[in-house]
Amino acid sequence: MNKVPLTVKGAEKLREELDELKSVVRPRIIASIASAREHGDLKENAEYHAAREQQSFAEGRIAEIEAKLSNAQIIDVTKLDANGKVVFGATVEIEDIDSEKKVTYQIVGEDEANIKDGRISIGSPIARALIGKEAGDVVTVKAPGGNVEYEILSVEYI
Repeated sequence: MNKVPLTVKGAEKLREELDELKSVVRPRIIASIASAREHGDLKENAEYHAAREQQSFAEGRIAEIEAKLSNAQIIDVTKLDANGKVVFGATVEIEDIDSEKKVTYQIVGEDEANIKDGRISIGSPIARALIGKEAGDVVTVKAPGGNVEYEILSVEYI
């Protein structure tokens, strides 16, 4: 299977979620199932079925996170020496040439992407256009509303 790029922070968050699921959520669900079993007939026991559904969801998420971590290529952005080029993990400030609107994005893996936090997926059109470029370059991004030109103002590895 292909390795999936992940920043150190992204891997840390996944490990924290995994730990929470295994040490807090799983025992709580097991206790809920045990409590629901004590109420008798399982066929008509809504509490039991709800707890089993929660268990199924939690176990699925645990398996999903473990798979992601085992297939992850964890990249420490602070140790990169990309000579000012935009690479995975870089934080890039860009300016829309037409509207002069400035925005800052960090290029991260698909699981870490969150546009509200300024993190865009390596597979997004903007990230693909930026990769390999450096400060001062102008890139054209093919957007649904037409092509948009951005100037790269700065590239940081933080």
